[in-house]
Amino acid sequence: MIYWGVIGALTLILLFSAINILREYERGVIFTLGRFSGAKGPGLIIVIPVIQQMVRVDLRTIVLDVPKQDVISRDNVSVKVNAVVYFRIVDPGKAIIQVANPFEATSQLAQTTLRSVLGQHELDEMLAERERLNTDVQQILDSSTDVWGIKVSHVEIKHVDLDETMIRAIAKQAEAERTRRAKVIHAEGEKQAAAMLVEAAQLLGADPRAIQLRYMQTLTELGNERSNTIVFPMPIDLLTPLVKKLGGSD
Repeated sequence: MIYWGVIGALTLILLFSAINILREYERGVIFTLGRFSGAKGPGLIIVIPVIQQMVRVDLRTIVLDVPKQDVISRDNVSVKVNAVVYFRIVDPGKAIIQVANPFEATSQLAQTTLRSVLGQHELDEMLAERERLNTDVQQILDSSTDVWGIKVSHVEIKHVDLDETMIRAIAKQAEAERTRRAKVIHAEGEKQAAAMLVEAAQLLGADPRAIQLRYMQTLTELGNERSNTIVFPMPIDLLTPLVKKLGGSD
């Protein structure tokens, strides 16, 4: 009687151990007598005890924080850069068979790739073209982890840390650039104003009456000034018609 009870208990234990329930985001990599026989799930999975073994694999997106890396840019500037990598397993079989620890392997590969890619660019590119650098690192990681059954969907450079000396140098460079732009804008304004003055002078010189009208307008403006004495030069062009008329009368 006891014998049959032990057999029944062992049977129940084996039966319950054979039943596995996988969630929607899980897959089970099945090995039969040590050989890979496929990936199953989600739902109810039956695994033959002793003969078969199952390894659970999570298919959700993993957020990997890449620690700060010492990078020397192409213009010999030392910076510290860290990033975050978003990846997920798309082939459970490869992720279990091809690499011992897919998460650790992806982390180490991300660190070396980040140093390699950023080291090919200058500091200004690291600061101004971060989106392009993110894409370059993501493409290299994605192609390298494809044999592991891993898909790298996105890479984001978080911080580019500089020392105080370099921060002051960049501030001086930015100030010099703003000064240069201000001088260029001022010079462009002077050039445009000079061109307009030349054009106005040509228009006024085309007809002597225009000069007289402009002269009278200037006198009107000076008359509104609160001053006891106004010294205003008399242009010789205004007297020329009068001189010619008097000369003709003589």
